[in-house]
Amino acid sequence: MQHSLIITEDGSHSLRNEILNETYHSIHGAIQESVHVFVENGLKQCTRKEIRILEIGFGTGLNAFLTLIEAEKLNISIEYTGIELYPVPETIWKEINYPDVIAKQQKADFYFLHACEWEKTHQISPNFSFRKINCDFATFEPEDKFDLIYFDAFSPEKQPELWLQNRFTSLASHCNSGAILTTYCAKGIVKQALRDAGFKVERLDGPPGKRHMLRGRID
Repeated sequence: MQHSLIITEDGSHSLRNEILNETYHSIHGAIQESVHVFVENGLKQCTRKEIRILEIGFGTGLNAFLTLIEAEKLNISIEYTGIELYPVPETIWKEINYPDVIAKQQKADFYFLHACEWEKTHQISPNFSFRKINCDFATFEPEDKFDLIYFDAFSPEKQPELWLQNRFTSLASHCNSGAILTTYCAKGIVKQALRDAGFKVERLDGPPGKRHMLRGRID
């Protein structure tokens, strides 16, 4: 993958995938988008004190970094798994400004999310354990059950095979009762695929620059 670093409207970085001509986060604000979609409408909607999270598309590490910080603030225990087929190279992730914008004192934690060994669980803080898996979501079959899924893959226009009903059906089968799936995408075909997979779907207000987003729940 070829990446270039860009500045979004809230002053935080994102990356552009030059092959797909797609950004990793909203150009209207990378941090704003991740906080709205994944923290406010995902993590903070979970009522459990012990939460197992799966992220589809580890990417820049922004969602994992925000969640690590929130685990300490909320005093909850999180087991976090991120999957990524094309890891961001060190020459790029070391330039990303999320620690400077969010929590300078935790820059080492952000670096560790990227630098740590793949396929292994790491206890980054008393409240946050982390594992990343180098694999293709199109063929990924989870071994665990999850309480929260951050679905942050590239858009259906760029990677339609990742947004099919069979992928969501597989995820639903690995959800605990009451689990949440949250995504920035609000397209009708995605909404229907989630419903057909067994999720109860809500269309919510989107982050800055986007009208809507989707959240699904498993009974």
